[in-house]
Amino acid sequence: MVQAMIQISKNTNQILNIVKAKFNLKDKSQAIEKVVLDYGEEILEPELKPEFIQKIQDIEKRNDFKDFNSLDELRTDIEKIGE
Repeated sequence: MVQAMIQISKNTNQILNIVKAKFNLKDKSQAIEKVVLDYGEEILEPELKPEFIQKIQDIEKRNDFKDFNSLDELRTDIEKIGE
């Protein structure tokens, strides 16, 4: 575990206290970790699954392009490829 000395504003301190209480955490370090990890999931791109990449590559190889009216239509069509 890495230790760091940080300076935070009063507002940030209040937010950390709220997070700490809401999630029943032992200290502000755990609150900081929770906030950073939760936020990190939102801002970092998720890695694509190899199966999905393969499906897209198969579509490209067949040169089988279609127009879709919604993401649901696209998702349904992609899922049919693996069947």
